[in-house]
Parts: sequence; C-alpha cells; structure tokens
Amino acid sequence: MQETRLSTARIRAARRVIDPVFLDTPLYRCEALEPVLGCTVSIKLETANPVRSFKGRGTEVVASRLAEHGPRAVVCASAGNLGQALAWSGRGRGLDVSVVASRFATEAKLDRIRALGAKLELVDGDHEMARERAAAIARDDGIRLVEDSLDIETCEGAATIGLELVDSVPSFDTVLIALGGGALATGVGHVLKALAPEVEVICVQPDGAPAMTRSWHGRRVVTTDSTDTIADGVAGRYPIPAVLDDLLVVADDAVLVQEASIIAGMRMLHDHAGLVVEPSAALGIAALLEDRDRFAGRHVVTIVCGSNVDMGAYHRWVGR
Repeated sequence: MQETRLSTARIRAARRVIDPVFLDTPLYRCEALEPVLGCTVSIKLETANPVRSFKGRGTEVVASRLAEHGPRAVVCASAGNLGQALAWSGRGRGLDVSVVASRFATEAKLDRIRALGAKLELVDGDHEMARERAAAIARDDGIRLVEDSLDIETCEGAATIGLELVDSVPSFDTVLIALGGGALATGVGHVLKALAPEVEVICVQPDGAPAMTRSWHGRRVVTTDSTDTIADGVAGRYPIPAVLDDLLVVADDAVLVQEASIIAGMRMLHDHAGLVVEPSAALGIAALLEDRDRFAGRHVVTIVCGSNVDMGAYHRWVGR
C-alpha cells in the first residue's frame, strides 16, 4: 500500500501503553438488526469504558508520551469526547489538562469534562472557534496543544481498533467508520489496508457536515461555512490536509447520510441491540439503511464509537 503518516509497528507499540480498560472491546454479530438491513451485521462496541467513546485509546498514547518526555500541561479543543478522554488519561498521569469547547456542546459531555478535573473554557461559537482558542492558549502559555487527527498519537490509538478487527473471527468484508476529523477512519483504515486489504473501508458522514467527504471525493481540501447536524462529534468545517492525504490512501469510499437515517439508526440500535448511542455512533447503520442493495449479502462491521448523549435530546429524537 502507499505510505501514510502511520506505521503498523508504532500502532502495535501504542497498544502496549493504552490502559487495558479501553482494549479488546466487544465485537459481536447482531442478528436482530439483520432482517431490516439485509446483510450480516457485526458491532464493534467502543462505549463500554470510562469515557464512553473510542477517544481514550488515543489520549492514552498522548498522555503516556507527555508523561515521559513532554510538558506537564496540555490543552485541546473538543466537541466533548476528546476532552473527556484527555482529562481521564491526563489525570492518571499527573498532567494539567485544559479543554476548550463550544458553549453549545452537549451538556452531559461538558459536565463530565469538569468532573474529571480538567479546566474547561467555553467559546461562543462552533468547534472551529474552539480550535482557534485552544491554539492561542497553547501558544500564549507555552503548553502542548493536542489536535485530534493531526496529532499522530490520536490516530495510532484509534488504529488499535483495527488490530482487534483483523484478529477477529469470522472474517468480514466491509467496515463502516464514522468520519469527522479523521483519526478513527485513517487509523483503522491504515491497519485494514496493511493487514486485510480485501476489506472495503467506507467512511460515513452526515449530509449536514460534509467537508471531509467532499474533500475525499474532490481529492483536495473543501471547507464549509457552517454545519447542521445532530452528530456534533463529527461536525467539523476545516479538514486537515495531512489527514486528508492519509484518508485518500486508506478509504475506498466516503458517503453522506441524512439526519432522518441517523435518528433511525439510533432507534434501531436501541430497539434491536439494547444500545443508547450518540448520533455519530449510528452513522454506520444509517449508511446501511440508505443503501441496502449495495450491502446485500455482505458481512459488515460498524464501529459504535460513542454513547455520550444528552438524554433529553435523545428522547426527543428517538422517542421513549
């Protein structure tokens, strides 16, 4: 395969520094979903951990390297999940963690960041404004800025999911991956293309936050002026060029899905799998709902990437 910024050897090394609580997450066939979706469906469940998302894999790598060689203070911008994960990983290693988030982020995520001991600053804007403020804090205070997907450690941590998928039995032929900044897609995609190149890697993004998908199809960075989606965890507007370069190597396709399909996917995961998930985690199911013919007869793995959701909003979307 063509080179990316990632290395399979470094990904294996990253696995050795990640707290086992984030590793070897459940992977199982969910037969109850299959009559509606028309294909064999397996779920890789990344919510049964202290931060209820896959992000802890990457922040464990970041925090372990900072604890050994870097500054003891660190800042990141987050829609919520990265901030929680960095707070958790940093607390265990004595790091001073600051998080910048939008004032409009999911309240449950913000509350958890505070509870984990991180300093939280809110901005009156979207995630891109939070990124700008986090960069300014890092520059002014001389501390480490963690940029999700750009910092290779976040991709290496996410990529350990790929190692677990490759080792799974029975084999599968397609994986559906939520696409936001790109750490999950490029990390898992790198491992699959290196070790199981026959597996089709398909990235899924909301139609209301299409920047990275448009960039993948156009093979150049495409930005958007705004986002309009309930899937806040993947609602970026400015793709990172280096991450797009990696995605162009490891992704076979990138698709957009409608909000109604995301909500239907959340409802299906609740009703048929007993899972309460955030919208980003239902993107794979949404893709299956929107294109049943494409996936008919396949064995598809979808990565359920997070369950940090405001329950009031969840009940409005999914119904009681």
